[in-house]
Amino acid sequence: MLITGINAVQEALLSDVTIEKLYIRKGLFSDKVNKIIQKAKEKGVRVIFEEKTRLDPMTHGENNQGVIAETTEFKYTPLEQIIDSSIENKLIIILNGIEDPHNLGAILRVCESAGVTGVIIPERRSASVNDTVLRASAGAALHVPTAKVTNINDVIRLLKNDFVKVYAADTSGDSVYTTDMTGDVAVIIGGENNGVKELSKKLSDKIIGLPQRGKVNSLNASVAAGIIIYESLRQRMLKQ
Repeated sequence: MLITGINAVQEALLSDVTIEKLYIRKGLFSDKVNKIIQKAKEKGVRVIFEEKTRLDPMTHGENNQGVIAETTEFKYTPLEQIIDSSIENKLIIILNGIEDPHNLGAILRVCESAGVTGVIIPERRSASVNDTVLRASAGAALHVPTAKVTNINDVIRLLKNDFVKVYAADTSGDSVYTTDMTGDVAVIIGGENNGVKELSKKLSDKIIGLPQRGKVNSLNASVAAGIIIYESLRQRMLKQ
């Protein structure tokens, strides 16, 4: 897998991702790039300086900012590790069919910023963590425990058996601002087109939503996720 862009590569070097090679465009100089090169050498990563004409085809013409890391495939976290985490007051985000990698990246970026315990995505009909996701998350995706599962509904049942409150986000739900978002909570965020699946909503403890006053009755999935996650964080901070 290739990770491209200065910020994403910088975060990759700070994570546990195994980087095989680092490509830097010849003649590219800046403090950030110099720090990337220094960190790569400290970790024993082979650094290769290439002409722009050699680097751009590697990313099919997409802007790579002259910095490309060749890594092993993204390592997903075992589901049990997220559920059995010793962290108190877990906040788990379940993505029920987010297919746009830019949305997935944006959500993972918010999750990392807010200290979310873990993210769960399905194996099918969902974006996977790839270079586009890593760039959209500015590399934050590398620091968020993310599990990939075969059946989201089975995960909901497991969480409920473990006394985790499971909420499904939907425009018809009760306001997130009047919902207790503290303690062990999992929030299901639906896909861009169809939202949370009906069975997942039925299995949930409660359906929550965001008050809306405009004429368009839906928000982008990553925006909605960000608001809900930070409302949970706000409530948790008040209880500290």
